[in-house]
Amino acid sequence: MFIDTHVHLNADQYEEDLQQVIERAIKAKVEKMVVVGFDRKTIEKAMELADEYEFIYAVIGWHPVDAIDCTPEDLEWIEQLASHPKVVGIGETGLDYYWDKSPKDVQQELFRKQIHLAQKLKLPIIIHNREATGDVVKILREENAALVGGVMHCFSGSVETAKECIAMNFMISLGGPVTFKNARQPKEVAKEIPLEHLMIETDAPYLAPHPYRGKRNEPSYVPLVAEEIARQKELTVEEVAKVTTSNAIKFFKLDE
Repeated sequence: MFIDTHVHLNADQYEEDLQQVIERAIKAKVEKMVVVGFDRKTIEKAMELADEYEFIYAVIGWHPVDAIDCTPEDLEWIEQLASHPKVVGIGETGLDYYWDKSPKDVQQELFRKQIHLAQKLKLPIIIHNREATGDVVKILREENAALVGGVMHCFSGSVETAKECIAMNFMISLGGPVTFKNARQPKEVAKEIPLEHLMIETDAPYLAPHPYRGKRNEPSYVPLVAEEIARQKELTVEEVAKVTTSNAIKFFKLDE
């Protein structure tokens, strides 16, 4: 059994065939999925999916790229929704210095606010980091994010950074990029970081693993991520599936 710990089944890319995508995931033994909402539209859809499907859970927050659009009312709304029993985390939040829609200071302020919100709600934080590793780690440390911990989603950093994040009570989640031939750092992380600190995800519809790179991703491909981790660690896929599934169930409290 596998768990896709970060997927966007709430994306427009699945509008026409969502049910078939979900069925393919179940057939591939992906038995639970965590759907992440990161703005008004996708949060609403994530909540709908969590209500509709027993095996779907929701993470809700505000994406750093769109930080400039987030109002105090939006954060209040997220806080209210977070009382739902199937909301298992706050995010994805963090920093994205690749896109320049939202100024860095605006992103950082919203990131800190969402860390505080997660601490208030006693929920883990799901971190988006693009070209901002130094500031992400610094803010997590300054705001004592270790109190609730979280997930470094689709981690692409170094083994050293992964260890820093683990020391702050964070899980390292690997996605499709670990399967790319030129993905040196993710492969090193897969090899060096103990399995009890790892989770797997697709980030679908984005970042499809090899051999589907460049196509629409979907949760039925998450076993390909597990296969690459198994290769790097010289373990069986079954061992990787068992431990990463157990990690996700424990971390997100999916059996309560």
